[in-house]
Amino acid sequence: MAKTYVSLIPSIEQREAAWIQVRARQAPAPKPLAQPSVTISREYGCEGFPLALRLQELLGKASGSAWTIFDKTLLDKVASDEQLSRDLLHRLGDESHAQDLILSHIGSLTHDVAYARLVRHLIPIAMEGRAIIVGRGAAVVCQDLKNCFHVRLVGSFEFRAHSMARRLDLPLAEAENLVRAQSKLREKFISKALQVDITASRWYDAIFNNERQSVESIAQACMGLVLSGWQEKGNR
Repeated sequence: MAKTYVSLIPSIEQREAAWIQVRARQAPAPKPLAQPSVTISREYGCEGFPLALRLQELLGKASGSAWTIFDKTLLDKVASDEQLSRDLLHRLGDESHAQDLILSHIGSLTHDVAYARLVRHLIPIAMEGRAIIVGRGAAVVCQDLKNCFHVRLVGSFEFRAHSMARRLDLPLAEAENLVRAQSKLREKFISKALQVDITASRWYDAIFNNERQSVESIAQACMGLVLSGWQEKGNR
């Protein structure tokens, strides 16, 4: 039986509960030390979520702290919870800076009401740190955040179609149609919501060919990028 794309992603309830528990364990501080976050952009069919899962494990072990993966489903869930929204901004310590960034991004990047609502939550999440944000144009939205590292996965159409056929147990022809359709939808969304070319290298610290490199090798490279890059930023 063919799988749905949603079936490849852990339960939204479990992930939200885990994130809330992590935040509850963190001692509140008026000016918490900044922590890094990572955004993952990918062409449809590339292994963005598997990369996020492995990177979450590697960075958690390296830092000794829990990291949370945010994709569209979890971001939408957080955006719909007003209490979480207020708590998130309050914990940042510099709420005015966060609000300034949010307003500037909403004004200059998007006229899409639903997406603007998501941006209001995406930026504070990235600012709080220890977040791995998958998709949603996060590399562009969080471009001015000094604690963020941005990576992108690319691959040929053939690779992406075969990847989706394997992961969803689909016939190859059906997977090819899915990749074509979803790729067009994403391009349309990005064009409408952000009015930028999300494929441009200017947005990213690194771009990986998912066809030539495994999730493991990419995750290891990303961890190195974050750990060494964060040390360099701390010494500037």
